[in-house]
Amino acid sequence: MASWLNKLGLGLKKSSARLTDGISGIFTKKRLDSQTLEELEELLISADMGVMTSAKIISSFGSKRQDKDISENEIRQLLAEEIEKIILPCEKSLVIDRSKKPFVIMMIGVNGAGKTTTIGKLTQKFKNQGLKVSLIAADTFRAAAVEQLKVWGERSNVRVFAGENGCDSAGLCYDGLAQAIKNDDDIVFIDTAGRLQNKNGLMDELKKINRVIKKIIPSAPHSTILTLDATNGQNALSQVEIFSQATEVSGLIITKLDGTAKGGILAAIADKHPIPVHYIGIGEGIDDLDEFKAAEYAKSLLNI
Repeated sequence: MASWLNKLGLGLKKSSARLTDGISGIFTKKRLDSQTLEELEELLISADMGVMTSAKIISSFGSKRQDKDISENEIRQLLAEEIEKIILPCEKSLVIDRSKKPFVIMMIGVNGAGKTTTIGKLTQKFKNQGLKVSLIAADTFRAAAVEQLKVWGERSNVRVFAGENGCDSAGLCYDGLAQAIKNDDDIVFIDTAGRLQNKNGLMDELKKINRVIKKIIPSAPHSTILTLDATNGQNALSQVEIFSQATEVSGLIITKLDGTAKGGILAAIADKHPIPVHYIGIGEGIDDLDEFKAAEYAKSLLNI
């Protein structure tokens, strides 16, 4: 646990440096006045917490301590507590229901968000737990995505079900699930397309995949996970909205938090769309994806 906390601290270094350096720069007197609160609010907005969320945090924080003596460490501690309050409802593990076999996980998200890499990392995690996993390469129009998934499949020694380039993705999912049932797989990941420039086509494709896979496994997909790239900042918020229109998003995975100073985006998403955050990614390594823990995240964000 200590190593993950250490990695989390390093992974959020850019975000925590922005916030802690900003607090040091703002807080030059012992008393917390309205001007300082305003500057703190602007600092939270700059870390991509969003206008509404930042205002909510500062309002709650200010109501307790405005015009009172306070230290810089207390400011960080109290802000971390306010952030934790907002993100805590989203702390929820991805639970594999063993009575549903295979347990079907549909992975959605825009190209470049780290979706395929995340599938590879999760595959390894579940394999290490003794579960039999297979992958379906349903991003059929992007040969590079299929190849990338095959590389991850080889790395973890799991089967990748793929078809001809440009084949019908829903039909491929049907055949892939039939194969998974035959092979007695515990978990199946479906890697879907993420071409937002053709939004309507993408949404129709996701709806069609949902319909078709229910013909073979009526309760599937058992989990629909949206992968978000933290470096996209506020854009990630609109992606939650867009994908939620096409399918029921049951959980989020937020990647590339080590690549941005805007780690506050997680709080903005949690405030507006309190969807479970199953995992967060803070690096490229296979172990750099771990379960989201609200208290750890908030503390690392404020360098506590």
